[in-house]
Amino acid sequence: MCLIILSIAIAALMPAVAAADPGGGPAIVDVRPLGGRQYEYTVYSAAMNRTVPVWVSHPEGSAPALYLLNAIDGGETGGPWTNRTDAAQFFADKPVNVIQPIGGRGSMYTDWAVDDPALGRNKWSTFLLDELPAVLGPRLGLTGRNAVAGTSMSAESALALALRAPGRYQAVGAFSGCPRTDDAFARALVRSELQLFGANADNMWPPDDPAWIANDAVVNAERLRGVALYISAGNGLPGVHDTPDDYSIAGDIPRLADRLAIGGAMETAVHDCTLSLTDRLAALGIPATTVYRDGTHAWPYWQDDLHDSWPVFAAALGV
Repeated sequence: MCLIILSIAIAALMPAVAAADPGGGPAIVDVRPLGGRQYEYTVYSAAMNRTVPVWVSHPEGSAPALYLLNAIDGGETGGPWTNRTDAAQFFADKPVNVIQPIGGRGSMYTDWAVDDPALGRNKWSTFLLDELPAVLGPRLGLTGRNAVAGTSMSAESALALALRAPGRYQAVGAFSGCPRTDDAFARALVRSELQLFGANADNMWPPDDPAWIANDAVVNAERLRGVALYISAGNGLPGVHDTPDDYSIAGDIPRLADRLAIGGAMETAVHDCTLSLTDRLAALGIPATTVYRDGTHAWPYWQDDLHDSWPVFAAALGV
């Protein structure tokens, strides 16, 4: 069911971009001003042997960082946060570096065990945790305080990065994603998502790989203690943005019927999956800002989440 739903929603995707090694390690190979405080950095990843476009909103002086991860297409086809929401305008006056890599479709933003014939080499955890901060930190004057947020596929990824690097992130936002990876339903969901791109989940994590457990935020919820959490999901029912007039954000499914059928079914599954995490956090006495609402799996709700989560992030980042 998940495979059918997602297959309808996502078009054929672009191939990965390879790059020649500019000198052996990660490096900034180009910077293009986009106007105001916006820039496009081209960053070479030694781990993946490719360049990655990175949109940056950079304030004057030193500031913390918010890493913003894209949905299942990595921002490569339907568009990144900055095309689908008002993220650029919203953060234009905020004292934070917003860092958005473009790419990583179907990758779960994790390190894969082996190269995949369809998706190539994915070492996104290494890129996000090691390479990207190392090259951008001195250039942007990063303070060492960080938040990470993701939506849909990357909601789980944001939580998993916090699990992998304790103390790295002071805040995590997980919008409309399944935070589980280890149980039978979660594994089937991951496999169906990757199959959309012709990818084999066994190349990411073989069936007996402990990474299936290590990346499960419900199983490892205790390790999120001390992190400011903002977790959201809809229930699949029509919400405030599910109206015929609400298609002002580029890239949304053009017909309301499609959004209600496809996005409604997707968000229903997401809701149940997310509830297992928030129930587990409550049982452990770990505080979290949780938002459950009427609504489907759609970008206008994630724009709301980005706005509503900012006070949580700002407090944790000390700005």
